[in-house]
Amino acid sequence: MLVHRKFADKYSQIVERVGLEAAQALWDHLASSPGAPPALGSTCILRGKAGLPHGPGWSRTVHYELSSMARVNYQFHDSFRTSESSDAHRVVAILTIDYSSH
Repeated sequence: MLVHRKFADKYSQIVERVGLEAAQALWDHLASSPGAPPALGSTCILRGKAGLPHGPGWSRTVHYELSSMARVNYQFHDSFRTSESSDAHRVVAILTIDYSSH
């Protein structure tokens, strides 16, 4: 899993903030089934402009609640290509990681 440098600090805190079980559930969910309901935690689709896809083929923004104090917003693409001649890959883009309460 690749993590953008602007999220590296927050991403490295996930286990500390929510525990290993919840962090592992997030990683498993993002790696294997980002479009399905998670085994642990809950998801919903954001409404309005915050939920709009980044472009063609991208999902709407998914709001994943790890705990009452940790949330991750992401979008996914099942067959993303960087160019016409490149191979298609499943990609998950983490948009925000938030550790504050609602």
